[in-house]
Amino acid sequence: MPNLPPTRPGPEAAPRNDPDPRNPRVAVLPNPDDIDAVPLRHPWRWVVAVLLLLVFAGVAVSLWQNDNVNHPTISEFIFDRRILDGVVLTLVLTIVSMAVSTVLAVLLAVMRLSNNPVMNALSWLYIWAFRGTPLLIQIVFWGYLGLLYARITLGIPFTDFSLFSVDTNTLIPAFVAGLLALTLNQAAYSAEIVRAGMLSVDEGQYEAAYSVGMSPTFTLFKVVLPQAMRVIIPPMGNETISMLKNTSLLSVIAVLEVYTVATQISSQNLRQVELLVVVSCWYLLLTSVLSIPQYYLERHYGRGNARTLPPTPLSRVRAILRPAPRPADPIRADAS
Repeated sequence: MPNLPPTRPGPEAAPRNDPDPRNPRVAVLPNPDDIDAVPLRHPWRWVVAVLLLLVFAGVAVSLWQNDNVNHPTISEFIFDRRILDGVVLTLVLTIVSMAVSTVLAVLLAVMRLSNNPVMNALSWLYIWAFRGTPLLIQIVFWGYLGLLYARITLGIPFTDFSLFSVDTNTLIPAFVAGLLALTLNQAAYSAEIVRAGMLSVDEGQYEAAYSVGMSPTFTLFKVVLPQAMRVIIPPMGNETISMLKNTSLLSVIAVLEVYTVATQISSQNLRQVELLVVVSCWYLLLTSVLSIPQYYLERHYGRGNARTLPPTPLSRVRAILRPAPRPADPIRADAS
């Protein structure tokens, strides 16, 4: 008898595990040839995770139960009016600096990519100067600008004609000096981020826009930047958080942001550690709040890059609190 090739059992011998089209709740017996795949287990991952949780919990408990920390002082100043005013000023500095520096960054990035050699060189020189010097030095420079220019005069250069002249310290107080330092410094870093985002857009997008009669400005704001935002948003979110923390450097020119206020209070009651805990709590809260719009902006501008968007944190919380109902077990057909 010739050797015949093995054949797969027919539906009479072993029916498939497909639901009955006439009744979806009724399923036939499973096929014995089906593979029952079991996911690979990783027990050491759970061991490492438990060890990390224990270390974190031990450090947290050790800090909280430290006898050198006076908890009533933390509770007293966490919502102190002076601290809250400093928090508001910190937020104002962060938001205004990032908004203005972003506009300057787009302008600098366009100049850097321009074919005009003068605009290209000026943009490169600006970025080189502000990225090459520490932010602290720039803050001190703007804070003590009156030592370099006693008065600021606006008029016709190389003549004695002037429209107005004002004292430098009156025109640029500590708050304005800090705002200028943060804004101009951040513009240099943001310009490179925007330039990288613009370079990530394919050149065919420019050619397609110009072929239908779009102007360069319209192409920039309606075609290039919307596509570049997917690359720009993540690092700009990091820069925003860094800006929030860099406002603490303004203490050197006596801008009353939250860290400066906490330093003044601690110099009176000699509770430096407790006031640092208060400031750290507020920085952590503000950082968490600023991370929310970054997440949703990344999600919004990433829609064209992913087939399915990941669930939002709120969706994950809802899924944990209200898990989806499990499908009912199929009623197996009678083997007889």
